[in-house]
Amino acid sequence: MKTYEKVIEKIIMISAVMSTISVALITVFIFQSGLPVLAEYGVLDFIFGTTWSPTNGSYGILPLIAGTLAVTLGALVIGIPTGIACAIFLSEILPKKWAKAFKSAIELLAGIPSVVYGFFGLVVIVPAIRNYVLPIYQIFDPDISATGFSILAGAVILAIMILPTIVSISENSITAVPREFKEASLALGANKMETIVKVLIPAASSGILSSIILGMGRAIGETMAVLLITGNMAKVPGSIMDPVATLTGTIAMEMGYASPTHQQALFAVGIILFVIIMLLNIIAQFSMRGLGGKTN
Repeated sequence: MKTYEKVIEKIIMISAVMSTISVALITVFIFQSGLPVLAEYGVLDFIFGTTWSPTNGSYGILPLIAGTLAVTLGALVIGIPTGIACAIFLSEILPKKWAKAFKSAIELLAGIPSVVYGFFGLVVIVPAIRNYVLPIYQIFDPDISATGFSILAGAVILAIMILPTIVSISENSITAVPREFKEASLALGANKMETIVKVLIPAASSGILSSIILGMGRAIGETMAVLLITGNMAKVPGSIMDPVATLTGTIAMEMGYASPTHQQALFAVGIILFVIIMLLNIIAQFSMRGLGGKTN
């Protein structure tokens, strides 16, 4: 038995080492490929430049950053309240025998390929925005003209895609709150909704925050779905009905035909995306510590 355990331990250790080495090699490759453009063009000019036109030698990615952040923020505005409300419904309101079935159905959303979400958005969301939302929006802004390929379309699809992450982790966090907290609140005269809002959610806040950060990371890193429905126009958006290009979508769309310098610029875009994701992880770690969450 001891020999068997040692073999399993060695396999796990080798797997962990290989995973770490793989991530390190990918990081080195991305930085090695993208740093020449950053050094030649200038980091500040690259990040804050407003023109992305690689064929003309212009590599300003501010429109790509703005598009990525706009779509991600829109997805979070839709997905966070929906996901937390769904987690509360599953953990505290719906009977347990039904909650398992509903939770399984929600978790199935995570297994759907992103390109399928993209086609759904292309066939359903984009025409719906063009036919129903745009006429209402034109009442307040008559001069706007849009095709439905927009920030709003990308935000709706990404909100659906991040729901399984937010719902699953938040529901587990709320369920893990000691039962004594709930019983003490009810014993003091609070009703069920007051107990949920003032006791359970604050007690599960670190887990809920983790689900939001993970959902944000999923939204920022998504490629195919946003590539199909956001319009892929590299400009700083002025409204939620404007088409935009994202960091990941630009890399996926242009890498196939890019010249060597253009490819290096796309790798530099990957560096910026890598830094953004790292900053999100750091913020998540410090936020969880501030809320009393456990970090590794």
